[in-house]
Amino acid sequence: MKTAKFPAKATPALLTGQDLDPSPIQTGGPQPDFEALNRLDRLKGLKRFRSMLSVWSIVADTASIIIGFYAASIIYLGGAPGEHAPNMVAVCVPLFLIFSLNNNAHNVRKLGNLWSGIGAASGAFMMATGSLLLIAFFLKVGAEFSRGVFFLGIVLSLTTIITVRTITRLCLRKRLQQGIYAILCVYDGIPMGANPGPGAVDARVMGLHPDLSSAVGVNRLGGLAKGMDRVVVHCAPQARQAWALALKTLDVRCEIVVPELDHFAALSISKRSGHTSLLLNSGRLAWNQQLVKRSFDLVLSLSAMPLLLPLFVLVGILIKLDSKGPVFFKQERIGLGNRPFMIWKFRTMRTEMCDAQASRLTSRNDDRVTRLGNILRKTSIDELPQIINVVLGDMSLVGPRPHALGARAGTLLYWDVDERYWERHVVKPGLTGLAQVRGFRGATEQEMDLTMRLQSDLEYVSDWHLRSDLRILVGTLAVLFHKNAF
Repeated sequence: MKTAKFPAKATPALLTGQDLDPSPIQTGGPQPDFEALNRLDRLKGLKRFRSMLSVWSIVADTASIIIGFYAASIIYLGGAPGEHAPNMVAVCVPLFLIFSLNNNAHNVRKLGNLWSGIGAASGAFMMATGSLLLIAFFLKVGAEFSRGVFFLGIVLSLTTIITVRTITRLCLRKRLQQGIYAILCVYDGIPMGANPGPGAVDARVMGLHPDLSSAVGVNRLGGLAKGMDRVVVHCAPQARQAWALALKTLDVRCEIVVPELDHFAALSISKRSGHTSLLLNSGRLAWNQQLVKRSFDLVLSLSAMPLLLPLFVLVGILIKLDSKGPVFFKQERIGLGNRPFMIWKFRTMRTEMCDAQASRLTSRNDDRVTRLGNILRKTSIDELPQIINVVLGDMSLVGPRPHALGARAGTLLYWDVDERYWERHVVKPGLTGLAQVRGFRGATEQEMDLTMRLQSDLEYVSDWHLRSDLRILVGTLAVLFHKNAF
């Protein structure tokens, strides 16, 4: 068995390149920064806080279900709850806990992201009630199963879960924004930034060295890492190998920052032929993901078509009465794989002033927009004809919003602001997207307007799953009327 080879006398200076005393670390070495130690001790309490928050989530959701079914029984049957509510709760609550723990509905990340948390808890509850319905059907327990109590209980329980989670998120918003993870950031010969965070320490001040020949040094690093969620080291290039060996001895997740890789914007790191490689692009969605997403788009869009047809007719008549010209406006947009396609919209501008190249940004009180067009834009009704693009396969219900070739952020074309812009087109553009749900919509009057929505688009592209599409579609309802819709 081969063992790692170290110099005969491994010293901090030899391992890290620090300009320090070359003698091995001794117990009487530099005194640690006690103020920093106090900060780290406070950070370690975050694990306890997260545990309490998760327990609260489990208790609150369980109580919401119990309250929902008991209230439904009292309202629907009058008087005492009887046997219906206890029987439903006895089956539903254990099933809910199984499903919710499986989909991480009580994870602190879910509690920090309101929509994600509500979606996970609601999904687990619906799976539990669906299972309860199947059990009642196959066991033929009609006498002990009131459909009125059951369906009213579902509505009341969901309402209570959403209300309690919303109140919890509002009460803890400031606390969650401050950070809920204990991260030890070690700076070894690298200057700290303006706001390094409460877990930042100077390796020299704390007497930390990646010196595996010194039990004292190893124990000191292990003591500081105890109770942390992660250890992140910022060090000079010549010290990275030594730190890498030292970090592998810890029982927490560890990272080394390599700023030289920033410009690659890598998605992940892997091994190829014994060498480290960077994954730069994951390409299109896997075939099964494409199938699921396309089926989802077709089922919803084709189901919505009969409902939207009367609205299309009404809006078409109103457009004709409001101004001369066609009902629909078609414009070339950038689609999947950076290939152009023709997008459909209701015409909202005067025919003679329509801007097919999008060379001029739409602004508030734009003189090109008709009276009806102003209403259609504010309500997002002008975008509904794009469901035709979804059926044709040019677009998806959810994805990055498609832009015209001449669109600009301030005075620059989108791809001149950030060359990552083209990366968003590895999936089909959508009627709505993560950026729109987060409020990044409307005219891009300055470069930051594009940067914010591009970041959301790339986040969506890098981690797609059907649940995200469902959450975005539900979240879109809250931003149909937006101050930037003009």
